[in-house]
Amino acid sequence: MAHISSLQIGPIVTEGDPSVRDVRYRRWTSAFRKSPVPGRHLVGAMGIAGDHVADTRHHGGLDKAILCYAQGHYSDWQAEFPELAFGPGGFGENLTIAQADESAVCLGDRFRIGDSEVQVSQPRQPCWKIARRWGEKTMTKRVIQTGRTGWYLRVLMPGEIEAGMELVLLDRPHPSWTVRRANEMMFGKDVDRADLSELMAIDELAYAWKRDVM
Repeated sequence: MAHISSLQIGPIVTEGDPSVRDVRYRRWTSAFRKSPVPGRHLVGAMGIAGDHVADTRHHGGLDKAILCYAQGHYSDWQAEFPELAFGPGGFGENLTIAQADESAVCLGDRFRIGDSEVQVSQPRQPCWKIARRWGEKTMTKRVIQTGRTGWYLRVLMPGEIEAGMELVLLDRPHPSWTVRRANEMMFGKDVDRADLSELMAIDELAYAWKRDVM
């Protein structure tokens, strides 16, 4: 069963050279760098206690309270970029999830984790910060091409969570709309208009993501 293999939070930090325009080294202020933490942590409507968001215009909020990433992707990244040292939190995620990925998680899925309840709100839209984090210009493009984006959760019921807890599926209202399929609608070249209309009709899908895909 899907479970949390690692839980991460991170502070806001500023680093890099302000005179450099190269995406790999430019000055940035971000909470992208997140590290595993032990023990139980409170999750509420805006995310995990102790975690931070620097760019509140594009990150965080009710529909992006918690970012998840599939543990299984890390072995793929390591094989493709053996010179880099990947590990939990490497893609800015709060929860590294074992035994689940974008093909196994659907929009609107509702899970119980401990005494909290969460819902899949949208796929993660990869941005330049992934390339900045790894010092690899092609990384953001590769995330899009491979579909290894991750996904966001909104918190329906607050509670405490920790690594090792299972994600217990409570409801799956849209079994045909996996996160991967939604990604294909966002980034694919040949989009079926009927499928797009069906996607836009999903109430649980975050409004901001609907706006961007249109």
